[in-house]
Amino acid sequence: MFLKTLKISTPTETIREMKFYTGMNLIIDNTPTDNKKLTGNNVGKTTVLKLIYFCLGGEGNEIFTGEENKKEIYEIVKNYLIDNQVLITLVLADNLEDGNARHIVIERNFLTGKNAIRKINGRQILKKDFEHALTAIIFPQHKVEKPSFKQIISHNIRYKDDSINKTLKTLNRYTTDVEYETLYVYLLGCVFDSGAKKQSISTKIDQENIYKQRLEKKRTKNSYEVALAIIEDEIVELNKKKSLLHLNENFENDLEQLNEIKYRIHKCSSVIAKLEIRRNIIEEAQREMEQDISTIDLKQLELLYNESKEYVTQLHKTFAQLVEYHNKMIVEKIHFITKELPDLIQRINQEKNLMQELLQNEKILASKITQSDSFEDWEHIIAEINEKYRVKGEYENIICQIEEVDSNIKNLETELKTIDSVLYSENFEERLKKQITKFNKYFSEISNELYGEKYALTFDKEYNKKTNRPVYKFSAFNLNMSSGKKQGEILCFDLAYIKFADDEHIACLHFLLNDKKELMHDNQLSKVADFVGKNNIQLVISILKDKLPDGLLGKSNVVVELSQEDKLFRIESTYPDAEHRGMLFS
Repeated sequence: MFLKTLKISTPTETIREMKFYTGMNLIIDNTPTDNKKLTGNNVGKTTVLKLIYFCLGGEGNEIFTGEENKKEIYEIVKNYLIDNQVLITLVLADNLEDGNARHIVIERNFLTGKNAIRKINGRQILKKDFEHALTAIIFPQHKVEKPSFKQIISHNIRYKDDSINKTLKTLNRYTTDVEYETLYVYLLGCVFDSGAKKQSISTKIDQENIYKQRLEKKRTKNSYEVALAIIEDEIVELNKKKSLLHLNENFENDLEQLNEIKYRIHKCSSVIAKLEIRRNIIEEAQREMEQDISTIDLKQLELLYNESKEYVTQLHKTFAQLVEYHNKMIVEKIHFITKELPDLIQRINQEKNLMQELLQNEKILASKITQSDSFEDWEHIIAEINEKYRVKGEYENIICQIEEVDSNIKNLETELKTIDSVLYSENFEERLKKQITKFNKYFSEISNELYGEKYALTFDKEYNKKTNRPVYKFSAFNLNMSSGKKQGEILCFDLAYIKFADDEHIACLHFLLNDKKELMHDNQLSKVADFVGKNNIQLVISILKDKLPDGLLGKSNVVVELSQEDKLFRIESTYPDAEHRGMLFS
């Protein structure tokens, strides 16, 4: 899939229409070299890359927020895009040389609600279904939830600092090793359909461990058990002290019953609180998952999917089946999480009924005891006993919760071991090694051709120090002596993956978006231009014109030239004082 055109328009005019070709595509500035006061920065070069990603599922606010401070909003840009109903249209094609090749037209604007435009081939898509629809048409063979569409294409689009400077870790800083494992196992063509389930179970185990840490914040389970034993001994001693008062038999029996009821009330109250917390957590998780169930318009998108089948004859599943599979997975998750909900609700109701009964009995007994002339003599000791029973109930409840968490963790660990027994088996690891060997053939050959060095991808099965759970960790094997060398490694990896994916018949994008290539040496950029030109790959680079090596313009397609007088959105024509108000448009 190649980039064909990117158009910026309003309902009344076309602001810009940019065309792309195979080979090197440049987004540059047209700053006069004789004017030292003018620069090619902040004219909109990087924004072109952002707009392409926006059409592929990115967030619109990236276009008008600061790079470093996400709270910094460029109001003039935001208002211009919204007030003028600016529409971004991206056209992709399977083959740029064949006019009859399949085309995908993606349209998005920056409005919200019913005014939002979010179309694929002319058909409006709901926001929650947009990424799923892109997956269905661009990666039709990808039938599982993870890795996501945006994760799969993350190495194709490099304009954020993390992806610019890191070869493999192209996702956000909060991405776990398990998520990267799932991503690269998929990219290397190793079939593993339980990646999403593994991530879900791993997350749940982490949540249970956090919950356990909170429960044991003050002391450990063993400490609570020791403290409970001490409390029970103290209660025995207080009861002995009480018996020495030699009250009448009925009074003593009533008082013992009252103490027992008070203890049961405290314990019952703790149990209800715990059960209601558990219920609320489950119901909240259920609501969040139910929101993920696809309600996409099947009749409309069936037309889209049938259109894809005309060009991709290997499709064996209908779009409805893919949506049904997606929804089924979510329903199974909901069922897994909520299967204990009916029992929880029943237990809560039972405990509340018991609480009402206990409170009524407490009221009756308290009334009988307070009528005794000896009540004042017992007041102090009763207060001590009641407090001991309260603490006893609290400790027992915490111990019970810790035991429940331990049981949950044990069951989840068992499920995870079943999945890991496949993922970390000798057969799967051998398959992974073979695929990496195939990939490295391209990685080393391309890096050697372009930079005279041989790079390689490798992996290790490492064990988490805290959980002792295994995970595959991938890394690029080379010594990066400079940032320029690092940029070369990244670009070689991306180029190698396209060649590898084609050879393995893995669906992939045939274009790469790169920013800040000023770090690369001149001869490297020239060699890269020659390489992509002869290997049917699109490389789109935003770069300062004065940093271009001699001869590169002649080998490249200039997508757009921008300047301080002619920025990307041409906002100056609408807001003449925009530049004086400190706005950035790149």
